[in-house]
Amino acid sequence: MTSYRVAQVTAPGGSFEVVEREVPQPGPRHVRVAVDACGVCHSDTLFVNAGVPGVTFPVVPGHEIAGRIAELGEGTGDWGWQVGDRVAVGWFGGACGHCTPCRQGDFIVCENLRVPGWAYDGGYAETAVVPVDALARIPDALAATDAGPLACAGVTVFNGLRRSSARPGDLVAILGIGGLGHLGVKYAAAMGFETVAIARGGDKADFAKQLGAHHYVDSTADTPVAEALQSLGGAQVVLATASNSAAITATVDGLGPRGELVVIGVDAEPLGITPAQLLMAGKVVSGHPSGTSQDIQDTMEFSALHGIRPMTEVVTLGETDEAYQKMLSGAARFRMVLTMS
Repeated sequence: MTSYRVAQVTAPGGSFEVVEREVPQPGPRHVRVAVDACGVCHSDTLFVNAGVPGVTFPVVPGHEIAGRIAELGEGTGDWGWQVGDRVAVGWFGGACGHCTPCRQGDFIVCENLRVPGWAYDGGYAETAVVPVDALARIPDALAATDAGPLACAGVTVFNGLRRSSARPGDLVAILGIGGLGHLGVKYAAAMGFETVAIARGGDKADFAKQLGAHHYVDSTADTPVAEALQSLGGAQVVLATASNSAAITATVDGLGPRGELVVIGVDAEPLGITPAQLLMAGKVVSGHPSGTSQDIQDTMEFSALHGIRPMTEVVTLGETDEAYQKMLSGAARFRMVLTMS
């Protein structure tokens, strides 16, 4: 293999084009991954639109990578990887190892976090060179098209739940049952939580139950969301996957004493929460980032064990622009995934 294809954008907000490049060699502490599949995440818009500092064009996004190690760089031998190993790389694309969070062992909030598609070319490509500390091992039971989305969407909701204050038997609500939320409902039920799905419209009730929800709350019904949650005893945790600050705000009064709102849905609008809503009942509001390579591996192993898979629409690399536009428009309700075959 002397050349490979990438789907790139050459200017902010531009369309994707597929071009050929020379195959790169992995440097020290890096490996080259032959990409089998890569998820299309809404966060990729930050790089395509130059919405964060340090983006250089052309941009090759993609931080939901699943593939096989094709080549090992110098200094990777002690990490235990071999050519041919199946690996995934998510939002966590490597840590610097020397900032204060890294020295405290909190690598996902590394001040110099290396995100694929931002710090280096991502997985909208047939091959990608990534830092060795970004690799997570894919279980045999998972297809690459499932493993890719689990490396970002999956680990974000899985970690958000397992690191929350909820314990088996507690009432846990998942706000939104789209690309993130449908996985959130599946994980919450598998973790032993009494699971509530919250979404717009009564027509989603059956789907929520199919995902494993014990209760469904229609956020457009006459009964406010908070009142509906309190009628069930009050939620210990609300995992907010919906990218809507008003909808997130509407859940706060549905938390029980010492309840926790875990926010993973992104909206530019502020949350409308008052100190009084938090103080008397000791409620907590927290933001939750993605997860390290080990967290991704944990997520995939849990998913394999419990038969949890993301709901995906799979297209080829040549259809990248169409897949990206479908994700942007909301026509893709769940996860778009690129394959390289």
